[in-house]
Amino acid sequence: MNLTPVTESDIRSVSIQLGREARDIVAVAARCICGNPIVVQTSPRLTDGTPFPTMYYLTLPAATAALSTLEAQGVMVELQDRLAAEPEFAAAYERAHESYLVDRAALGDVPEIEGISAGGMPTRVKCLHALAGHALAAGPGVNLVGDAALELCSWKQNVCQCKPAIDVDVVN
Repeated sequence: MNLTPVTESDIRSVSIQLGREARDIVAVAARCICGNPIVVQTSPRLTDGTPFPTMYYLTLPAATAALSTLEAQGVMVELQDRLAAEPEFAAAYERAHESYLVDRAALGDVPEIEGISAGGMPTRVKCLHALAGHALAAGPGVNLVGDAALELCSWKQNVCQCKPAIDVDVVN
């Protein structure tokens, strides 16, 4: 994992990406080749006290759009079927869930979301955005479902697709 401290510039960039003020970002968990955030690590409890289980939050519009397209094409069902048909794939998904929980526990204890990770882990494929965010944050081989979604989608991390959503000159 390659977490980097969040800067004011990162917060501005993520706010532009989201179209709203970014909140409770702890670190940047994955960056575009241009330096802009792709995935942020968020506090498991927001400032207003709300529990927030999605610790790795995918923010880059091009990536979220590509994953939304996969969801619309039924890829979640295909990946869910793989969990049922491939015991090793399912076991890896369980390990990804456990890894996620360990990472989040390092940020604090939030009893309301204890045992809950993201994206449907460990038994369902519910949100490719959350699973891809975890895969990008943790690195290849940790979340195989997220890895598969990233491989299938049209967005690629090694090609900057930040503009026009973000003015790169302002960010870095």
